[in-house]
Amino acid sequence: MSNPPKPKNIAADVSAGLVVFLVAVPLCLGIAQASGAPLLSGLIAGIMGGLVVSIVSRSELSVSGPAAGLAVIVANGIEGLGFRQFLLAVVIGGALQLLMGVLKLGRIAHFFPASVIKGMLAAIGVLIILKQIPHAIGYDADYEGDTSFFQEDGANTFTALADAFGAVDITIIGITLACVAVLVAWGRIQKLAGFLKFIPGPLMVVVTGALGALLAPSLFGVKPLLDEHLVALPIFNSVGAVADSIVAPELTAAFDPAVWKLGVTLAIVASIETLLSLEAVDRLDPHRRISPPNRELIAQGTGNMLSGAIGGLPLTAVIVRSSANVVAGAETRLSAFVHGILLLLGVLFFGTVLNTIPLAALAVVLIGVGLKLTSRQLWVTMWKGGWVQFIPFSLTVAAVVFTDLLTGTLFGLVVGVIVTLREQRKNSIVMAREDDRVAIRATKDLTFLEKAQVKEVLGSVPEGARVLFDLRNAEYIHPDIQELFEEFEEHCDERNVKLEWKRREEPPSIQLPPASAEGVA
Repeated sequence: MSNPPKPKNIAADVSAGLVVFLVAVPLCLGIAQASGAPLLSGLIAGIMGGLVVSIVSRSELSVSGPAAGLAVIVANGIEGLGFRQFLLAVVIGGALQLLMGVLKLGRIAHFFPASVIKGMLAAIGVLIILKQIPHAIGYDADYEGDTSFFQEDGANTFTALADAFGAVDITIIGITLACVAVLVAWGRIQKLAGFLKFIPGPLMVVVTGALGALLAPSLFGVKPLLDEHLVALPIFNSVGAVADSIVAPELTAAFDPAVWKLGVTLAIVASIETLLSLEAVDRLDPHRRISPPNRELIAQGTGNMLSGAIGGLPLTAVIVRSSANVVAGAETRLSAFVHGILLLLGVLFFGTVLNTIPLAALAVVLIGVGLKLTSRQLWVTMWKGGWVQFIPFSLTVAAVVFTDLLTGTLFGLVVGVIVTLREQRKNSIVMAREDDRVAIRATKDLTFLEKAQVKEVLGSVPEGARVLFDLRNAEYIHPDIQELFEEFEEHCDERNVKLEWKRREEPPSIQLPPASAEGVA
């Protein structure tokens, strides 16, 4: 990393990296399972997101890995092309992302209004809570990491909640309550015992959950948890076994149009999700650092090329893991790198240990993140900002919850643009009357959007009036508006209207002296 973290931040970054690792393991596995891909491919994508993207990127807090928003595209691609040809499409998509970064196409994220980005974050918070409640009470039908309203299992977010409350597991409820108690109390315990301050609360939650799952059958006589309630990391007996499981892309399909079509689709969708997540994480950053989007596309492209080359899923900057990173107190990119190292070590050496962790314990950690993303304070602030802020914000939340992250956010963008245009049109041209004198004043630039308003104002000028057009505040007048003014002026004699214009004066041009021989040299 070009800017190594300060010593005082290392402990915070390592702690946050551990929390993100614990969250990332089931997400990587769940998204791979939903995509119809080998479980190892999801882990490879997570490892590449941690070890590669964090080095190339200049975003301090975003975390990359396989994304639920790509699951349908990935599943269809694997089914239509086969896994090895699909991997080639991932490599192509990564190369296109890298090219997009070089061509500086990452600026599109800056065109999303702040209210929409805040709405996306609040919606992710709502989704995390709604999606994790079933896992917290023992209903694990939907895969970890799903953010779509319509689920892979045929249910939707709300019917899954109803089904979950009809299939409550008492043992898991007990584990969840114990985990909640630890999460709430850990901050107070750390204040009493300062030497515990470097142990993150989420780690203690996970330890509590694992111990609860292990000890509950002997202590309370309940049945052991089923495998579906636990993390399900694939177990490899050796490093060689992992290497033997790696699949390479089918290079002979390089001229297949279907492979290129999928590569382009992956590049576009993954880039949009990445840029949206990047913008959102920058807003969560306590230090308000700005991540360069073009550099992020280059980083994502590099990560995807390497991921596809060794059998991994496509990756993006992922808002759930990034949010967990921020909430866990990360300061720099070291946290994402640490999470990548831990994923690699987990795959190689610690699968058996990690598979003792109940999904309910991780659900408690994620629900805590969700509550912070969609806090009451955020909703109150947006409400006080007026309807111009609250309408795009609230509709973005609803759209994301009832569709998916990408669709909902793009819908929010459309709403935000409509609201902005409506505000832009308001009182852009005003008219005052006194007897036969009429003053018409432009208060801002006149674009084609003001055409209807200008027509209405001009149409209300009475015959025989003396009209003053004051256009000094309009730096730009659209040709359509200029044409309306000219047509009005042409027919003034017919209506006995006298006109006077006040226009914006052009600044005087500055004549530069010719360059001397010395100056040129």
